[in-house]
Amino acid sequence: MLIAQVSDIHASPGNDSLARLKRAISWLATMQPAIVVVSGDLVNGGWREGYRQIIAALQSLACRTLILPGNADDRSVMREAIPEAGHWGDDEKMHFAEPHGDALIVGLDTCVDGHAHGDITEHLAWLRQTLASGPSGIPLLFTHHHVFLTGISPLDDLMCRGADALGDLLSSGIRRPIAICSGHVHRPMSSLIAGIPAYICGSICPANPLLLDPPREPPVTDPPALMIHDLRNGRLVSSHVSF
Repeated sequence: MLIAQVSDIHASPGNDSLARLKRAISWLATMQPAIVVVSGDLVNGGWREGYRQIIAALQSLACRTLILPGNADDRSVMREAIPEAGHWGDDEKMHFAEPHGDALIVGLDTCVDGHAHGDITEHLAWLRQTLASGPSGIPLLFTHHHVFLTGISPLDDLMCRGADALGDLLSSGIRRPIAICSGHVHRPMSSLIAGIPAYICGSICPANPLLLDPPREPPVTDPPALMIHDLRNGRLVSSHVSF
């Protein structure tokens, strides 16, 4: 089963992010994924029409679309602009857990109102219950905020807080996700948390520089990017794709 991940569109009337997204969708049409997960930051400034245009574009893929909010999103505007999204519960937080084939697609809303950083701490009980007694399947966990240090200090200041507690939970003997997939950083990266592969999906919007040493800022040459997670026979292979 192919699961596509798209992240950090940041669409607004004054940028070309929707055109970038449409190029990504054109590429995805050849892959025919079973699911598309959008891992947050769809629009800037609460642009209601932007949400509608993004959903209309994604619907051309004729597959299940699951959406997480990012720190740039407005949850109430998202709910009003995308009434057809049936995967969010009635709570303020927009978590979801849906079985698809052999997979359990889990989305954890890590956003903190009024802040750019994320925090997973208060949601660990929900995640524990979902992994321990939720629907069957191999869990694939999605968040907006990244859960490992990237070495890019300004972005690590805005990462998901509570990552150590998440690692403790995932090491406690419960059903473990096969991978953790995030966004927020605007460039592809990977690491491990509790021995589990952790990925950051590149962005549809322009990338951030790989600023590992502030005195040496490299040029940003990255094109728009997405990920393809290929789950088959209990094995996951995740690919970073640029276009």
